[in-house]
Amino acid sequence: MIKLKDKDTGLALDSITEEHLKFLVDQLEEESDEDQDYYLNQTTVDLFAAVDGADPALIDVLRKALNGREEMEIVWSRT
Repeated sequence: MIKLKDKDTGLALDSITEEHLKFLVDQLEEESDEDQDYYLNQTTVDLFAAVDGADPALIDVLRKALNGREEMEIVWSRT
């Protein structure tokens, strides 16, 4: 399982699958091969929802993570 955290607060957000992580890696920009954080905003999540093959469960996790905020950074780790 992959755990997501709010990068600013360190609070745990939710867990995602390896397939969900692969989707994020494919869709978002990474600064390096070791990069484990991503910037998200409402527009990005809306675009993800329109991508063919996007898992609705992942979209739900990301919307809940934003929790009404316009943007945030998330960090992931394997457990």
